[in-house]
Amino acid sequence: MSRAVIYERYGGPEVLDLRNVPEPHAGPGEIRIRVAAVALNPMDPAFAAMPELAARFNITLPSGFGYDFAGSVDEVGEDVGGFTLGDRVYGGVMERAAADFVVMKTDGSEPLFHTPEGLSDEVASTLYIAGMTASAALAAINLSSEDTLLVGGAAGGVGVFVVQLARLAGATVIGTASASTFPFLSDLGARPVAYGTGLADRVRTSAPGGITAAIDLFGTETIETALALGVSPDRIAAIAAGPAPPGGARAVVATIAGPDAVPQIAAAIVAHELTVPIAATFPIEQIIEAATLQAARHAHGKIVVTL
Repeated sequence: MSRAVIYERYGGPEVLDLRNVPEPHAGPGEIRIRVAAVALNPMDPAFAAMPELAARFNITLPSGFGYDFAGSVDEVGEDVGGFTLGDRVYGGVMERAAADFVVMKTDGSEPLFHTPEGLSDEVASTLYIAGMTASAALAAINLSSEDTLLVGGAAGGVGVFVVQLARLAGATVIGTASASTFPFLSDLGARPVAYGTGLADRVRTSAPGGITAAIDLFGTETIETALALGVSPDRIAAIAAGPAPPGGARAVVATIAGPDAVPQIAAAIVAHELTVPIAATFPIEQIIEAATLQAARHAHGKIVVTL
């Protein structure tokens, strides 16, 4: 037997249950990965809480939990190329990452990457969803070194990647957050401003020359502020505003990120050009506590569950 996080009804983190399940095995064209770390994303507790959202992603009950993971190959099926026993890997699987073992196809239909030397499993587990989303958002606005970028929700799991990737590209970054987060954002290279009423005035003060692009990672406040400050809608990217963001802003689709986007982020971390702040780490036995913290969306950085 092995363990997996399962939920059989929709609801808050309390519906999550760590259970003993039959041990899976790799078939032809598949590998089995012994999972070492799972990084949570906002979508994980959202799927468990919102049946209508789960249905959009073909998630049915009972369901596993979690998407991003890292670990090591411990079983290889027939007709597998590119992966061998003991290889360290990271990637994503829809709603089944939080388990002792994950079985994946190796035909490219599921995201799977070799973990470079110098990158821990905990950090590697954070990379796929957040890295792809951040890269896609920056690609959507065609960011350049000449830009002054406004990032809404800059201290969150995706925000820490957006801020640092934009800074690596040479752009000036202004990030919205709560006042308690200002030192954290400053350390990442952003100019922090408080979100909420009066945001446009605070942005004008922080960027007297104006902003030229914006990415909203939480709601629509940053979109509306950027539009009010004269930013063209095609230079405003929206992550959480639905398929038709206000004012003609661009809804981000992660697939517009380049195929090498995530490995390039991994390489930048190994080269100490980019860091992944891990806000909290929980053992798998505390999955409810980890999901509760993720659902609150107040953590500065990523939340990781270890096995």
